Amino acid sequence: MTLTLMPPVVSEGPALTELRLQVRAFLDEQIADGRFVSHVDTWLTRWDRDFTRELGRRGWLGMTIPPEYGGHGRTFLERFVVTEELLVVGAPVAAQWIADRQIGPSLLRYGTQEQKQAYLPGIARGEVVFGIGMSEPDSGSDLASVRTRGERVEGGWRVTGTKVWTSGAHEADAFFALARTAPLDPAHRHEGLSQFIVDLHAPGIEIRPIISMGGDHHFNEVHLGGVFIPDDRVLGEVGEGWRQVTSELGYERSGPERFLSTYQLLAEAASAMGEGRLPQDVGLGRQVARVAALHQLSFAVSTALEAHADADTAAAVVKVLGTSTEGDIADYVDMLTATGWVEDEDLYRLLHAAIIQRPGFTLRGGTNEILRGVIARGLGLR
Repeated sequence: MTLTLMPPVVSEGPALTELRLQVRAFLDEQIADGRFVSHVDTWLTRWDRDFTRELGRRGWLGMTIPPEYGGHGRTFLERFVVTEELLVVGAPVAAQWIADRQIGPSLLRYGTQEQKQAYLPGIARGEVVFGIGMSEPDSGSDLASVRTRGERVEGGWRVTGTKVWTSGAHEADAFFALARTAPLDPAHRHEGLSQFIVDLHAPGIEIRPIISMGGDHHFNEVHLGGVFIPDDRVLGEVGEGWRQVTSELGYERSGPERFLSTYQLLAEAASAMGEGRLPQDVGLGRQVARVAALHQLSFAVSTALEAHADADTAAAVVKVLGTSTEGDIADYVDMLTATGWVEDEDLYRLLHAAIIQRPGFTLRGGTNEILRGVIARGLGLR
């Protein structure tokens, strides 16, 4: 029996390399002008709406959205190149990340014409910010156990429940919420779920901050107290929420953000070694090789997405290997600096942030334990 796990690896052509160099030149100018300071995990923790709007003006948001909806009709591979360059330098991209990564593709696939016109042009301009309302208290990675409920009322739905770990909800305009709209059947737990487009400024919404142990605020608990959702803000088909949510996961789990969250720390450590500020260590090559391999794997998944091929299992592989690597980079640099021999303000700033963020790397987007099960099922092993 032959098991096909990953899409074939392809080379980056001249057109993509030229685009990469254009983005790199822009980012070099931004850094030189002091527009932002490089950081780790910036797709979650660093918001800058002005920077996001500038990306929109340059055509680097909504790249895969068709022109008739305000986008640019470009490929997933072109989008991959742009997002990778943004992450490599630690640019402040949290404001656009979720909207550009998965809300746009989901609206294109499941949204009505009115929904597409209402949201996609703003996403491409960097003006509409979205979150994702999936996780719930006590549910963990088991989305089928959600307890948020949608009840039929005249003209729409009344949605009640609580979402947790909602990144950027305090900054976002709206989010996709997964809710149960039919009684739970224990034998068919994935049935009876639906998705709603929820205005986060609507009556009945309460957003409660979750402050991280480092004092940062990027997670939230969102309480929906009987929020009215009109019928025209149901995403896709009622009862098809599970199928729709799982179709988004290839976008959410396979991108370069799953292995580049601590790249800035690794790059700074490499520079410190080259300049004699850190002792030479052969382990650096091991970490660099892992990142290089993950670049190829993630690029291959983008190739599959461009071809509309099934990439769910491959995306899970990238997420498991990539987030493990991100955490290992933090541990590696922490070990290198444990003696206190080096005095490097930038290195310690990045290291401190990476250590604080490290616990979340293998949790968000589905825990690695759950994803190993996804991979096993995708291979027909369970």
